[in-house]
Amino acid sequence: MNATTRRDFLGLAQKAVAAAAISAIAVHFIEGAEAMPVASNPGPADKRPDFVTEAQWGPAWGPPPRRRRRRWVCWWHRGRRVCGWRWF
Repeated sequence: MNATTRRDFLGLAQKAVAAAAISAIAVHFIEGAEAMPVASNPGPADKRPDFVTEAQWGPAWGPPPRRRRRRWVCWWHRGRRVCGWRWF
């Protein structure tokens, strides 16, 4: 019977790590596939199903972009009053 060497053991360990990584990736894809909705009656391929909606494009709703402007202001910096133009 042949004695195992360090090289054989490292080869076995590398194969085990590769198998674990591949199985982790496969589990990730399987979980994603389970979350996807599947049509109960797919029907003909040329007809679009009812649950498909058109993509909507347009400006996002929300507050309008803020306009910045410069103002002459005074502020305290290290115990002294400093005046100058600042962006607001």
